[in-house]
Amino acid sequence: MRTHVVDHPLVAHKLTALREETTDSATFRRLTDELVTLLAYEATRDVRVDTVRVTTPVSPADGVRLSSPKPLVVPILRAGLGMLDGMMRLLPTAEVGFLGMIRNEETLEASTYAERLPEDLSGRQCYVLDPMLATGGTLAAAIRFLTDRGADHITAITLLAAPEGCDRVERELADLDAREIPVTVVTAAMDERLNEKGYIVPGLGDAGDRLYGVAG
Repeated sequence: MRTHVVDHPLVAHKLTALREETTDSATFRRLTDELVTLLAYEATRDVRVDTVRVTTPVSPADGVRLSSPKPLVVPILRAGLGMLDGMMRLLPTAEVGFLGMIRNEETLEASTYAERLPEDLSGRQCYVLDPMLATGGTLAAAIRFLTDRGADHITAITLLAAPEGCDRVERELADLDAREIPVTVVTAAMDERLNEKGYIVPGLGDAGDRLYGVAG
């Protein structure tokens, strides 16, 4: 597994505002949208393309177009939905699938409660959206779900990551290296650690609650 921490002043600027506890939900959503577009630019460097020839008003020119089947963007519900618009701004022709996963707050294990994805993902390049790579259980389970259906290239985009979570994802998906299925994590920052509740420190709190508020 490859981990890419995006080092860019605009990324750091927007992430700083996201961390601030006084940032309201509307601003948090807007900043997340903007930040994901910046991260997506880096995450799509390996997007598959085909060489084509087009005719300009002056002469023929060689260029590229996205290959078929088109990339599949997979937000992990619910917080991953807050990243979808920013991703689709950069890949408007991509297809979108949904994966609902929930973490048991006692065991910190992830389980799937809903999915809307093709049964056969053979040859598909997938971009997984999940704001926080904390314990790593949810992301590892999501990637396993996709590769079990045939996906052969996975890029995960996260706002933040913790070293413990990255280590777990790499450990649990070690067999994918032998199967030559590349897995990349693109994140805005690698934070210090997890606390006893499995939250990233310093982090930014619960991304889902900050995006959508807490329904009482």
